[in-house]
Amino acid sequence: MAQIENDVFQNQNRSNWVRVRTLASIRWFAVLGQVTAVMAAIFIFRLNLETGLIAVIIGLSVLLNVVSYLVFPENRRLSENEANLMIGFDLAQLGLLLFLTGGLNNPFALLLLAPVTVASTLLPLRSTIILGVAALTIMTLIRFVSLPIMTASGFPLILPDLFVFGFWVALVTGVVFVGIYARQVTQETLSMSEALVATQMALAREQKLTDLGGVIAAAAHELGTPLATIKLVSSELLDELGDNEELKEDARLIREQADRCRDILRSMGRAGKDDHLLRQAPLETVIREASEPHLDRGKLVQFKTQPPAGNESRQPDIFRRPEIIHGIRNFVQNAVDFSQRSVLVAISWTDDFITVDIGDDGPGFPSSVLSRIGEPFVGRRKHDEGSSRRPGYEGMGLGLFIAKTLLERSGATLSFVNGPSQAKPKMGRGAIVTVNWPRSSIEPSTEAARGALGDNTLIT
Repeated sequence: MAQIENDVFQNQNRSNWVRVRTLASIRWFAVLGQVTAVMAAIFIFRLNLETGLIAVIIGLSVLLNVVSYLVFPENRRLSENEANLMIGFDLAQLGLLLFLTGGLNNPFALLLLAPVTVASTLLPLRSTIILGVAALTIMTLIRFVSLPIMTASGFPLILPDLFVFGFWVALVTGVVFVGIYARQVTQETLSMSEALVATQMALAREQKLTDLGGVIAAAAHELGTPLATIKLVSSELLDELGDNEELKEDARLIREQADRCRDILRSMGRAGKDDHLLRQAPLETVIREASEPHLDRGKLVQFKTQPPAGNESRQPDIFRRPEIIHGIRNFVQNAVDFSQRSVLVAISWTDDFITVDIGDDGPGFPSSVLSRIGEPFVGRRKHDEGSSRRPGYEGMGLGLFIAKTLLERSGATLSFVNGPSQAKPKMGRGAIVTVNWPRSSIEPSTEAARGALGDNTLIT
């Protein structure tokens, strides 16, 4: 799990999301809009503008686009510094145009929000703050210093000071609000996207481990008969060779190597894991298998099976799915990591549902995030002491999100509470995770579970 989290965090550099051509295309639209606005002001509204300087400023945008098309390949993605320069140029170019066309008396000053919005969705926080401060500085400067827009009769178009001040306050508020709003939404989307990628990675990893176990099991099953035959024949040869010590040593070596092959196959995987018979297993067997990597980590992990009251029926068989294995394993890992001494895994079932409760005697979930447990990157447990017990572990949000998503994919519903719980009085005083499945979602049909299995399928 830690490796999956590291892979995700290493790939969350946001500054290389956007291509040069994307910003260049947006800039072409901006140039077209600027030219159209200037032409309309001159020929329709008969306003006197500094046409030469305005043409030079717009021409700089055209020149930058042409250079970017010539210098950068089509699929080139911007680094953080390059994106800063690109967006900073657009901000400065727009500020110069507004300086030449009335400053905050020009209603198009609203467009200063656009570069800040782009920066807040693409760039790291540091770059976003720098560009946001630059935008606020430009707004303040053009409020006090700008060339007025003149009518054909030489009358300057100047708004009342109170209106200009209100416009400046609205723009400043807009930069701050839109920047924070856009960044928050983008960060939420990014976190969910990364968490879903991590979930797919975890499921793929668990599926590969399951497939690998199946390959090993199939190899052990298929090679069992020839190895047994080799051992039998070598033993018979030892009896028949009499005093020929040289040949008897060779036969003894053959038998020892056959035993060695058997031991190697047995150590690589559980025999029969991919057999049709064991594609489903008793509920407790699957839960113990999922918990096994964390049973010898210095904490007592207890398993308690609770059949329906007054009904000592055989516990149900369930499918051994990678989603179930990985999800339960992750919750047991969290319980072991944060427990003081012991963890309790309670397994129960009714005619309609199968329930697994995982409780520990640790500090429990922090109340501030209890309602958001299962969302990616929500935070830590109650104290930072866990970080010393879990070197290299960044937080609990991503792991719980992956486990929750995978178990929900198998049909489960999950709940998170802190003990002692009235509903779960025997689960301890720490965190309690309850996983509840409808039996129909993970239990094979009676015919599939008890009927003829047929031949094992080939593993490709």
